[in-house]
Amino acid sequence: MLLAVDVGNTQTHLGAFDGERLAEHWRFQTRAGATGDELAERIGGLLALRGMTLGDLSAVCVSSVVPPLGAQYEQLTERYLTDAECLLVAPGIKTGMPIRIDNPQEVGADRLVNAVAAYDRVGGACVVVDFGTGINFDAVSAEGEYLGGAIAPGLEVSLTALVERAARIPRIDLAAPESAIGRSSRTAIQSGVVFGFAGLIDGIARRIEEELGAARFLATGGLAEVIVPFTETIDEVDDLLTLKGLRLIHERNA
Repeated sequence: MLLAVDVGNTQTHLGAFDGERLAEHWRFQTRAGATGDELAERIGGLLALRGMTLGDLSAVCVSSVVPPLGAQYEQLTERYLTDAECLLVAPGIKTGMPIRIDNPQEVGADRLVNAVAAYDRVGGACVVVDFGTGINFDAVSAEGEYLGGAIAPGLEVSLTALVERAARIPRIDLAAPESAIGRSSRTAIQSGVVFGFAGLIDGIARRIEEELGAARFLATGGLAEVIVPFTETIDEVDDLLTLKGLRLIHERNA
């Protein structure tokens, strides 16, 4: 069984694959200082909830935007998984996707993994919009080349900055606004953030499509479900896209 690990700045998303089938997946908060032993304890506990153990894992594939944690997953694999190997998504691994940007080593592991998964799914020109700590747009040509993209501040980063800089602004949970004209501080913030980010997504997406040509737009990430219903350019949402990309990359390097 393959353990796919997507380490984001805010959350870590895990997926256990039995062949091509995703048997189960989990999320927990990313902590940059976590050790391999702590990660083994946490992951072992999550596996146990579904009747699995660390011993059921035959391989680990990790995409991490938090550099110290990549080494800790390698330590976890070496210490607790018998005969298993840990594959880190990094420059030099086989992805099957040419990278057509000025400095290919600048591409974040998560962005490349998403692009690989999206092209495998669509089979043509596509763009991934990943709602994470930042909002990443990643464009892939009809020929399966990674072309680059755009990065904007994420929803939670923006909302936190608003609350911290304005003394009378309350912290709220993001939810679908009832109307554009909010009748309280809470509903006004919901309107501004949700409709504002929906407009940001559509604005950047249309500019990318002008340069790329007709393309399919896929969204992923924890907050995609909040914003996508109010967009006009996103074709589908797949919260498991990054995990699927990790499985594909592991398969290409096995």
